[in-house]
Amino acid sequence: MTAPLHDTSAESPAPVSVADVPAKAIEGRSPGRIAWMRLKRDKIALTGGVVVIFLILVAVFAPQIVSLLGHPPNEFHEDLIDPDLGTPLGSFGGMSSDYLLGVEPTNGRDVFSRIVYGARISLVVAFLSAFVSVTIGSLLGALAGFIGGWVDGLISRLMDLLLAFPQLLFTIALVSVVPNSLWGFSGSGVRMGVLIVVIGFFGWPYIGRIVRGQTISLREREYVEAARSLGAGRGYILIKELLPNLVAPILVYSTLLIPTNILTEAALSFLGAGVKPPTASWGKMLSDAIPIYQDDPAYMVVPGITIFITVLAFNLFGDGLRDALDPKGS
Repeated sequence: MTAPLHDTSAESPAPVSVADVPAKAIEGRSPGRIAWMRLKRDKIALTGGVVVIFLILVAVFAPQIVSLLGHPPNEFHEDLIDPDLGTPLGSFGGMSSDYLLGVEPTNGRDVFSRIVYGARISLVVAFLSAFVSVTIGSLLGALAGFIGGWVDGLISRLMDLLLAFPQLLFTIALVSVVPNSLWGFSGSGVRMGVLIVVIGFFGWPYIGRIVRGQTISLREREYVEAARSLGAGRGYILIKELLPNLVAPILVYSTLLIPTNILTEAALSFLGAGVKPPTASWGKMLSDAIPIYQDDPAYMVVPGITIFITVLAFNLFGDGLRDALDPKGS
């Protein structure tokens, strides 16, 4: 008797059941982690975020940076100024290894030090005024959208009134009558307080409209109706159910509101309604550069580029953050 041509028992593998295959663990991802993964893919937004962090560190450690790389911001160096023309000696506004960005015309103050200290003024005013705007706008916008009725009508008309108000003219008029000493502050401290309050107060209607619209779209969602059916009050629904879902648009608009506040502060300082001299301010440096920009263009270019880079970095980071927090994004 001959053997079979193929021994099927030796070649065919034993059947494997599905139960024997190790199951791969399914890892859940939170909305914050999904947003971070999206943000990491946006290299332009990350670059803007790095620049923003760098500017914040420069403002925080301004004294240490100036002590290492510059000179006191209000120290005069008349020996570096041409006595006939009043312009810095040397090229590019007197830039050198000792004066990285040159010196100011007429008095010879270190431009690098004044740019570094000016970052403090711009960022402090921008961040604190944005905090005021976000706080007021989020509260009133959420109340208008959630309660509706006459409350919504009253807050909406107040928004329209403030949006039509001439903010720059009001600020200039207010600064001109504010005393030099107020509430324990004096000089530039009073001016900064006025700028923060005015910019923040006139900025809240913008975020208030956004929060109101988002609240109107959220107040009829299923989880809100479920909370109502369980007996939850208005305060609980507003704080526990709606506000957590409004964090993303509020955060995004805050990052886009800060560069607007930086430009507003620079414009007010340019017009003479900002901090008082000799406190360093980017807008005041631009204003001082106008009469001599033909003889010393570097003095106008340096603060102008600084404002441009700062505003661009915040806008790029804000745009990337908006895309990352968008639940409908791919």
